[in-house]
Amino acid sequence: MSTIQHLINGDLVSGGERFADVFNPSTGAAIHKVPLASRETVQQAIDAAKAAFPAWRNTPAAKRAQVMFRFKQLLQDNEAKIAQLISEEHGKTLEDAAGELKRGIENVEYAAAAPEILKGEYSRNVGPNIDAWSNFQPLGVVAGITPFNFPAMVPLWMYPLAIACGNCFILKPSERDPSSTLLIAQLMLEAGLPAGVLNVVHGDKVAVDALIEAPEVKALSFVGSTPIAEYIYKEATARGKRVQALGGAKNHAVLMPDADLDNAVNALMGAAYGSCGERCMAISVAVCVGDQVADALVAKLVPQIKALKIGAGTSCGLDMGPLVTGQHRDKVTGYVDDGVKAGAELVVDGRGFSVPGHEEGFFLGGCLFDRVTPEMRIYKEEIFGPVLCIVRVNSLEAAMQLINDHEYGNGTCIFTRDGEAARLFCDEIEVGMVGVNVPLPVPVAYHSFGGWKRSLFGDLHAYGPDGVRFYTRRKAITQRWPQRANHEASQFAFPSL
Repeated sequence: MSTIQHLINGDLVSGGERFADVFNPSTGAAIHKVPLASRETVQQAIDAAKAAFPAWRNTPAAKRAQVMFRFKQLLQDNEAKIAQLISEEHGKTLEDAAGELKRGIENVEYAAAAPEILKGEYSRNVGPNIDAWSNFQPLGVVAGITPFNFPAMVPLWMYPLAIACGNCFILKPSERDPSSTLLIAQLMLEAGLPAGVLNVVHGDKVAVDALIEAPEVKALSFVGSTPIAEYIYKEATARGKRVQALGGAKNHAVLMPDADLDNAVNALMGAAYGSCGERCMAISVAVCVGDQVADALVAKLVPQIKALKIGAGTSCGLDMGPLVTGQHRDKVTGYVDDGVKAGAELVVDGRGFSVPGHEEGFFLGGCLFDRVTPEMRIYKEEIFGPVLCIVRVNSLEAAMQLINDHEYGNGTCIFTRDGEAARLFCDEIEVGMVGVNVPLPVPVAYHSFGGWKRSLFGDLHAYGPDGVRFYTRRKAITQRWPQRANHEASQFAFPSL
């Protein structure tokens, strides 16, 4: 069994006396060991980033962009290898893994526009012989803590843009599937990034707390569960750090009586069961306006759920692979058990699913609940698995109230042919990302990603324009070169034109 290493100051290094197993979810077997960094190892990465910062911040933005262009090409050249690593350690299908990487590459493309996105503003003669301008300056050493469900895409939301803005970066990826993340970071160095500008340390809470507490780290980005997002936000902001902490979700899809039901069903299948539901943007609740819509939806969903092609993620032509760990599979199964006890109607039961030849894999079939009510745990909490809940309401207003009352506000969508209903929904729904006949309204790289309420802690969303603002600080400069012939008298009042 091989041991994965940290990437510090351009070199692969060992570090840590504690280790965790990395599993292949399709077989249930441990395939690697990953070190859990000590505070000393994290500090080595911080020291490397701090030492690299002065030269990197003074590197012209155009040269930083050139690194991004080469990095993008290397990612495309290694797509198959990266997808294979993701599938082996996460369990998602090869096609899903490749799609994840492509969405990450979009963020590299945006970062390659560094000369444009870092341009400041200039005004001449704001006063007599006075010019004013602003520019965007990097923060210094910044860090990212990323989840298991997108080991390629979410890190690529963070460090390409942070680095393009002139910062040095420390990445703490998930210890559950670190190999693809590490390979991608190595490709960044191969693209010409100087040693120390990007560092990768594996670990658990010890590493996270070390990053939170280190005074050299000026900002933290996080994607994961709401309790941890709230913890990181509270602890890091108390130490004066800038924080964007993206948390959990409970994403609703509203189906109106006039919806194109066949298209809605196809969209829901992918949004609810793609990647085994292990997405913060997964649709986990279908809110049907009227019993007729709900009955028709169930009738169309059931045969498609039962026909899902489920197997080892590294096989081709599948709809779903396994869940990431046995522990997580058991947790999701526990939610299904709880829903049955609470009185929800389990229309499709995926418990006990097994793949021939992979009996020890962490598999769970697609599950469908009908007649779910808001007080049930399966409605209130994020399940993060292949479980779709159907809630029945009598009006669009009732559906919107249901969504607005939920503690999470990450993503939502509505299926309708009615422009008035869609416009009302978009205007009045208290959710950060909204789709109209689009089940997974994930913004493209030149917009920004983030939810509302307890789905986001911090003022700025991830990547896009908000990402530039997060990883920089604006400096405003006012300059005067008076004419020699005109000497002004002292002025004691507040200056004005």
